[in-house]
Amino acid sequence: MYKDEVETSIIYRELSKYMKDPKISQKLLELSEVEKSHADFWRSFLEKRGVDPDKIRISRTALRLKIALFKVLGYGLTLKILELGEDEAIKSYSKLLSSPELSEDEKQRLRKILEDELVHEEEFEEEESRLKSFLMHVRDAILGMNDGLVEILSVSAGLAGAYGDPIYVALGGSIVGIGGALSMAVGTYISVKAQRDVKLGTLERIKLAARYATNILVERVKASLLKRGYSRDAVDKIGEDARANPDILSKIVAEEEYGISEESIENPRIASLYTGIFYIIGAFVPLIPYFLGLPILYALILSFLMAASMLAVSGTIVAISSGLAIKRKVVELVLSGLGSALATYGIGALASLLFGIHTG
Repeated sequence: MYKDEVETSIIYRELSKYMKDPKISQKLLELSEVEKSHADFWRSFLEKRGVDPDKIRISRTALRLKIALFKVLGYGLTLKILELGEDEAIKSYSKLLSSPELSEDEKQRLRKILEDELVHEEEFEEEESRLKSFLMHVRDAILGMNDGLVEILSVSAGLAGAYGDPIYVALGGSIVGIGGALSMAVGTYISVKAQRDVKLGTLERIKLAARYATNILVERVKASLLKRGYSRDAVDKIGEDARANPDILSKIVAEEEYGISEESIENPRIASLYTGIFYIIGAFVPLIPYFLGLPILYALILSFLMAASMLAVSGTIVAISSGLAIKRKVVELVLSGLGSALATYGIGALASLLFGIHTG
């Protein structure tokens, strides 16, 4: 915990130097000082128990790599990664509070540290609310790339098993990849546009109801809040504010009853563009060894290794942007992608034997 707090303090401080927005830079600098005070607590904690904190090695090389990675990923994904670290700290500190090894003074100080970490969460959420659109497009891009990667890895593996000629595999995979990218882009556009039209239509109806059937909606909102355990006084106050402002009333109904907000509605053109372009990028990765004209076995192995690496990267980014466990998501994507490709290779090899189409 001492090591984590020291590293996080340094990361916040270094990142603050590269932020163009002075407010964000100042916030990161303040968080760095808070993390430093937490590290000081753990330093004192260790020293009281006969442990020399100076013997705990902080890898400067690892820190520089992390900071460089955060610069590449950008502010949005960096926030998500740092938030995951704060989540782990909150869980660990919560468990420690019940430990008999801590004195009352230490527990009191640890409660203050826990409060600081929870405040960090709120600050991150405030910044993330401005980045939802960015994170949404990141997911579109990565999921599109992942689809292209897995599909063309499977196709190329099947063609390798059937033909054994790297040029045939490269050309066949390219044709499927281009067709798949167009199909994915069009499918994404149609799907997102349909969802957008439904949501916008629902919002429009709610806005009309909030303006011309105000009393009915207010009573619905109040009944819903009472069921959730809100006090009668609080519910009446919310009802008064909602009745006086139809815009507030429509937002409450849309979010509480339908789970819709205008900010969460995707643009179908942008979504389809991200999906199509990154599908092509993902599709090209497993084909590189075949385009190089390597012997089919070496090309197949290298294709699998390159695909596994890209699946690990995409799994990491999907996990970060969605708040999921990174290791589990990476393992899930790598195993499913390679498993699909191995199965398709087996089908291709079987087809080669049955129909005599092997050319290598």
